[in-house]
Amino acid sequence: MGISRLSALELAVVEDGRAATEVLSSTAVVAGKLEELGYHRIWIAEHHGSPAIATASPPVLAAHLAAVTSAIRIGSGGVMVPNHAPLAIAEQFATLSALHPGRIDLGVGRGPGTFDEKIVRALRRGADPTTDDEYRADVAELLRHLAGETGIRVLPGEVPTPEPWLLCSSAAGALLAAELGLPIAAAHHIRPQDTAEVLETYRGNFKPSQWLEKPYVILCVETICADTDEEAEYVAGPCKVIKSYLLDGEGGDLAVPTPEQAAAHEFAPETAEILGRFAAAQAHGGPEKVVRSLETLAAATGADELMLTTPVYDAGARARSYELVAKSL
Repeated sequence: MGISRLSALELAVVEDGRAATEVLSSTAVVAGKLEELGYHRIWIAEHHGSPAIATASPPVLAAHLAAVTSAIRIGSGGVMVPNHAPLAIAEQFATLSALHPGRIDLGVGRGPGTFDEKIVRALRRGADPTTDDEYRADVAELLRHLAGETGIRVLPGEVPTPEPWLLCSSAAGALLAAELGLPIAAAHHIRPQDTAEVLETYRGNFKPSQWLEKPYVILCVETICADTDEEAEYVAGPCKVIKSYLLDGEGGDLAVPTPEQAAAHEFAPETAEILGRFAAAQAHGGPEKVVRSLETLAAATGADELMLTTPVYDAGARARSYELVAKSL
């Protein structure tokens, strides 16, 4: 099948020696470029306490990106429900939707958004990690707030409802989305080995709802495109190094190295093999190779939309990757 829609998931990767002030300003420039290129939506991921990622507050950054663009859909990919009261999430995104009618997506997920247990407990005001039942209850409560079914006024008057989505990296998440009748964003960029099971579970159990009549799938794919395969390998280097640290058990509190530093990094053979298998399941390379990978994934999964996440060191390289893909399809 062809690729009818392209979207982007932004992480606001912090470059060595730069502060969030500069990085978030660059992210706004990238958002403008995505709109110019005809991308359908841009989402912001929630991450906390990281020296490498500056997206601690998706609703605040989404408000800024919506203000500096005019047509592209803006949303979260996602807000981590265990970190917030469902009513607070509903109020934040209803406010965004009132300010930018018809443009706001509310993607939610379960992950903590950090590797730091101290931050997890601080976000949850000392509470233990959420259980499966608590997560399901919180998502259901959030949807009831959005639908005006809780008896609590989210905002005065008639306000356009933000479009709810569920982020899924497992069959359990896919089943919840299916039962609630929500569209999903499948985390192929995190757990590609589980994508087939996620989509089969979702489509096989989907129940129409007030939110959606039939299944709708965004497939999120790590996409790193440059003018040549060799250049793409070079700009992908910093991300590979960070992943190698995680695989080797060194935690997630490490800064992103420069491409030059990454090029000099020596990977353990078993780590290099794992990283190679992961990259082969994504879309890395020059335009021809990337487009071929994306079209193959779209055909294999039947995805309705592809969301590209491009965790490269420089915002200019990220924008260039988005441009090469859009102009090559």
